[in-house]
Amino acid sequence: MKNCLWACAAAIVASVATPALACSSCGCNLTSDWLSQGLVALPGTIVGLRYDFVPQTQLRSGGDVVDRSAIALPTDREIERHTYNHYLNLTVDHALNSSWALGFQLPFAYRPHQTIAEDTTEISSSRTGGIGDVRATVRYQGFGGFGGSSITGIQLGLKLPTGGTHQKFRSGPEAGEQVDRGLQNGTGTLDAIVGAYHFGKLTGAFDYILQVQADIPLTSRNEFRPGIAGTASIGLNYTGLKAITPQLQLNFRMAGKDHGAEADTPNSGGEQLYLAPGMSAPVSKRLSAFAFAQLPLYYNVNGYQLVPKYTLSFGLQYKL
Repeated sequence: MKNCLWACAAAIVASVATPALACSSCGCNLTSDWLSQGLVALPGTIVGLRYDFVPQTQLRSGGDVVDRSAIALPTDREIERHTYNHYLNLTVDHALNSSWALGFQLPFAYRPHQTIAEDTTEISSSRTGGIGDVRATVRYQGFGGFGGSSITGIQLGLKLPTGGTHQKFRSGPEAGEQVDRGLQNGTGTLDAIVGAYHFGKLTGAFDYILQVQADIPLTSRNEFRPGIAGTASIGLNYTGLKAITPQLQLNFRMAGKDHGAEADTPNSGGEQLYLAPGMSAPVSKRLSAFAFAQLPLYYNVNGYQLVPKYTLSFGLQYKL
C-alpha cells in the first residue's frame, strides 16, 4: 500500500512545478512546486524534463480586461502587447532514504516580448533567453502516516542568482535599453524556499495532495528585489485505470509587489487561481509522461499586467 501511495504521489508531483525563472512583474502562473519535491519513497534518483508554454496575451488591471484599442498613444504608462514564455526545466531528485531527499532544478527560458513603452507609439521587441535561477532543496518526510496511508513532509531550500539580468530590447524605440527586470531570466537575488505537503488516500481509488510553499527573497540586486510569493495547491487523482492516471489540481498564487529603483512596483504582484486538469501515464517500467493544462478561474493583479488565457505543461520522468 505504501509503495503504491508513493508511486501515485510521484505521478501528481510530476505534473505542475513552478518554472524557476524570473517573472515577477509579468506573472508566472504555474503555481505549485511538486515536481522538485519528487516524493520518492525508496532510495534512488528520478530525473525529470518538463516543458511549459505560458502565452501571456491578455492585459488586465485588477480583475478586468484592459481594452488596448481604446488607449490613445502615446500615454504615460507602458502598454504591453504579449509575452510568449517557453520554459524547459531539468530536475534531479535523489532520495537518501525514506525520510530525506535532495532536489535540484535547472531552468532554461526563451521569452519573445512586445510592448509599447510610455511616451512612444511604436512596438519595442525583445527575445530574452538562457539559464534561469537554479533551485536546490532538501526534503524531510519522516513524520509518519496513518497506517501507511499518508505522507507528510517539509521542504527547505535556496533559489540561487544564476540567471542573467541584463538582456536588452532588440528593436523599436527601446532598442538597446535593458528589458524590465521582471522579464529577465533571473531575479539576481538569493531566495529562501519554505514549504510543506501532505499526501493521502481519500476514498476508493482517489488520492489527494495538499501543498503550500513560499519564496522569500533574502537579498536585492542592482536596485531590484522581487516580492514575496506564496502558493497553495490541492490535487486529486484517480488510480483505478491501468493505462492513465487522470488528475485535477486547484492552484493559487499570491505575490507581493517588487521593490527598488529598477522594479516596476505599481505593475507587479497580485493573485491568481487556476484549475488544472491533466493526466500521467507509464511509458515503460522506469519512464512516465504527463500533460496538463491550466485554466484561469480568478485574477486580481496590481496596475497593468499581462496574463495568460491558458498554460500548457508536458514532461517526462525517468527513475534511475
